[in-house]
Amino acid sequence: MPALPSRVRIVEVGPRDGLQNEAEPVPTGTKIAFVRALVEAGLREVEVTSFVAPLAVPQLADAGQVAAGVAPIGGARFSALVPNRIGLRRAIEAGVERIAVFTAASETFARRNINMTIDESLGVFADVVAGATEHGMSVRGYISTAFVCPYEGPVPKERVRDVAERLLAIGVDEIAVGDTIGAAVPGGITDVVECLRERFPIERLALHLHDTYGTALVNVYAGLQAGVAVFDASAGGLGGCPYAPGAAGNLATEDLVYLLDGLGIETGVDLEKVFAASKLIAAALGRTLPGRQYRRLAARGGA
Repeated sequence: MPALPSRVRIVEVGPRDGLQNEAEPVPTGTKIAFVRALVEAGLREVEVTSFVAPLAVPQLADAGQVAAGVAPIGGARFSALVPNRIGLRRAIEAGVERIAVFTAASETFARRNINMTIDESLGVFADVVAGATEHGMSVRGYISTAFVCPYEGPVPKERVRDVAERLLAIGVDEIAVGDTIGAAVPGGITDVVECLRERFPIERLALHLHDTYGTALVNVYAGLQAGVAVFDASAGGLGGCPYAPGAAGNLATEDLVYLLDGLGIETGVDLEKVFAASKLIAAALGRTLPGRQYRRLAARGGA
């Protein structure tokens, strides 16, 4: 058995990836309170919003207010998704210190999701990353559909590696490899991670998993065995993707923390406090959340 990492970094994406599909607007103050509760739970890296066009994602139209509202919270690193130079300008004005750019390993998904080819997106992001670097920002890069595409099926691992190398070449410091529709299985996780680590350090890799088929946690374990020590998660299992039919929510933060606690892997995150943050946003949404540990804890004490 390969040794597992002794500590894992969790990147909380609930305030952005979790909320972006919600049709009913969540008040800005509630979003800020949600982020504060997540930080109180020990989550020190939180993706708080996205500076996409407000008409494209109305839920995140208040990106500037949210980013500015959480900036005073000490001890945490906040990031925001940025699609272009206009979004970068808005992020700079809001005081964001870390941004993320996003492309895909599938041409069809790239066109459906961002209305660009992979080559076109990387050209746009090279300019965004250069601008961010000039302002002292760090940059993360997302690769969607790195395992299975809802339109093209299984994605060759070599294509994922090519996109990852090109993202690193334009200046991102970390690659988040996405199982966008939650269809990956442990063998696929191992194959892609091993293919990537042949070209760059494992420390620069993160896994961004969805739980459509109930395989997110076994995929986490496969990632741990392959040496990955950075995982994205969303409080309560919020999330989904409008361009990935049938995709369920993200890996729930509570479920990830429960697994890592059981394996003796340090995270610095308090499970009960993450649940408290999830309850806050669930109340704002007016519904329960899908995460397994969230539901267990809710049944115990009432959501």
